[in-house]
This record gives sequence, structure tokens and C-alpha cells, in this order.
Amino acid sequence: MIDKIKVNFKEDFPILEKKVNGRRLVYLDNAATTQKPKSVIDAISDYYKNHNGNPHRGAHSLSVEATSLYDDAKEAVKNFINADSIDEIIFTKNSTESLNLLAYSLSEDFKENDEILLCISEHHSNILPWMRIAKEKNLKLKYIYIDENGSIPESEYEKITKKTKLVSIAQMSNVLGTIYPIKKISKIAHENDAIIVVDAAQSIPHLKVDVKDIDADFLVFSAHKMLGPMGIGVLYGKKHLLDNMPPFLLGGDMIEYVYENDATFAEVPFRFEAGTQNVEGAVGLKAAIDYIEKIGLQNIEAHEKMLTEYAVKEMLKIPYIEIYGPMDLEKRGGIISFNVKDIHPHDVSTILDSYGIASRAGHHCCQPLMRYMNLNSSVRVSFYLYNNMEDIDVLIDALKNVRKWLGYGS
Repeated sequence: MIDKIKVNFKEDFPILEKKVNGRRLVYLDNAATTQKPKSVIDAISDYYKNHNGNPHRGAHSLSVEATSLYDDAKEAVKNFINADSIDEIIFTKNSTESLNLLAYSLSEDFKENDEILLCISEHHSNILPWMRIAKEKNLKLKYIYIDENGSIPESEYEKITKKTKLVSIAQMSNVLGTIYPIKKISKIAHENDAIIVVDAAQSIPHLKVDVKDIDADFLVFSAHKMLGPMGIGVLYGKKHLLDNMPPFLLGGDMIEYVYENDATFAEVPFRFEAGTQNVEGAVGLKAAIDYIEKIGLQNIEAHEKMLTEYAVKEMLKIPYIEIYGPMDLEKRGGIISFNVKDIHPHDVSTILDSYGIASRAGHHCCQPLMRYMNLNSSVRVSFYLYNNMEDIDVLIDALKNVRKWLGYGS
């Protein structure tokens, strides 16, 4: 277990010393964003104090240093996901921008009536870009549906056919915590000559993701969900696919030559990185990867399974709580969405905040899923490496009192 490596990871995270409503902060909103260890904060500070320059643009020392740090971050990402080269790594603002880039650039090869297949549990970021392209190109947007346990029934895989141009799916649901069988989906997609896009925003902080093993054509994720800073994300793509894609944004440093009425564009990955890049974000992402790898993703995953198992067991003892998603914890990550009978999710989250607990309430940017489940919203708690059993105990004690706060008794 993770606690055998280090007793208290909370010490590495300055914000976890903060008091909320006079109580110790219990941060359980990790699916939205994670907190940052001192090493990440210090790396970003050191960059601005000692190395700040515009990368790939100058011959002076600071520019060279910034370029080296930027490229080092790409090398770290390449190794983290087992890509072939840094030419397959493109830095963006976040997963949302990465998915928009893909929808725009891939759509040039789409023809009328081609099918795009998504899962009903997708985040809006993995629905809206494809929806827009489908409307513009007269494509067919279809969905894989899930069962009452949050899993994909075998019959739904039959929707991947020779008509399918692209399958885009999150490896882990940000609502249900379901871990989908991406390797299986990728295999079926490729057997039907379809492209597979994997949204790893929720999975990559918690599970080992190997792009070769799952045979992802494209994979996206955001640094801020894995201990890194906001404002930087990653798009991985197989190089032969990236080579055939037009650029998404136009501007500085993504060109080869510009004439008065024409232009040619740089090689991959530079053609997809217009403008001055977020070097401090790249530095912070590398520091986050270093921190995660020092602990080990296997240890993080085991620790989160322990927390999730304990939390689910204790929550199920409370008769007025309904939990959504897989009860088989081998198919669930460290995310629990639930509702308290008779209490609006926003009220539940507000009451939890009075106990110092940070949770999330709403539709979680997954309105199609909520509608499919006949829900308007839910409360969500989500765990990470710095959470411990004491955090779960605080949550359970607070949940036992939620209904009392609003006059429902026990």
C-alpha cells in the first residue's frame, strides 16, 4: 500500500494545511482538479526566477534554457505514456483543446454519412466538438449505452462497424468512475478501420496508461488533474496520423515559410503549437510526472482502491444514500457519485463544505448521461494519493448528519 512508502503525503501539499470553516480541509474533488505538491510549485517558481525565455525563438541563453526545459517535459511525457518519440507529443491548454484540435483537423477526411461513435457517459468536451463536426459535415453521431451497473453490455460493441470512422471514449467516467475496457474497444475499432481517440483525463493520474499497449491512435489528458498546473494539456498522436493532419491554430512558430498570399507549415509537432507556449506549465507537468513516478502508479492505484472500497462499504450502511456506477471495484476508479434522499445535491455539497469537505455537485458536464440515468444531478467525491482513511471517516460522519441539518431527522 502507498502508506508503506511514506506515512503522510499531505505534508507535501501546502494547501492541505488550510482551514475551511474552522476545520481541516478534506479535499475530495480530485476529479475536477488535484492539488499541487511543493516540488511542482517550486519548479514553476524556479523557472520564472532563473530560466524564463521564449522557446525555439532565440539564440540567447535564456531562450536556449527555456527550449531545453520545454523539450525535457515532452521527453518526460513520452516516457510516461510509452510513446515512440517527442514528435508524437503536442502541448495544448487542456484535454478540451486537444479534442477540439482533433475534431477540426481529422474532419477533413470525413465524408457524408460517416459515423462517429461516443459513449453516453462522455464529458461534454468529448461530445460537443464531434457534434459540431457531425452537423457541419452531415455525419452520423451515435452512442454506446451502458447498463444499470455503468458497464458497456457486449451487444453495444456491435455498433462499431465498417461505417464507423472514429470512436472517441473516456477511459474512466468522471461521473461513475467506470473503467472501460479501452484495449478491447481499440481492437474492435481497428478491425473495422476506425480511428480510436482516448480521453485519459480521469485515468492517467491513477492508472498506468501505455499508448502502445492499448493501441490508441490519439490520447488526451490535462496536467491539472495529475498534480500539475492548469493551462497545459497533452495530445498524443501516432506520427503517421499527425503528419496527415492540417493545423488547428495559425500563428507564430508553426510555419515553414510565409508569403504575402500563401504559407507552408512546419513539421509535426510544431505545426500544432502556434504562438508562445506555456513553458512554465510544461515544467510543472514534468515535476508532477517525476513526483508520481517516484511514488509509483501501481501504489497509487492500490491506495485509491483501498479508500474507495472503504468509502463505498461505509456509505452503503447509510440507508438514505444511493450510489451510482459499478459495485465491482475492479471496474471502478476512485470516484463515487451519489445522492442523499430528499436533499438536493447542491445542499449536500454545501453542508459537506461546512465540515471542511470539498466535494462536487451538479451534472458534472455530463448532461446526456444524467438524462439517460433519469437524474438532474448528483454529489461526487473523488480520491487521490494524499487522501487517507481519516478523510473518509470525516466524510461518513458528515453524511450521517446531512438530513438532520435540513430537518429530516436521522
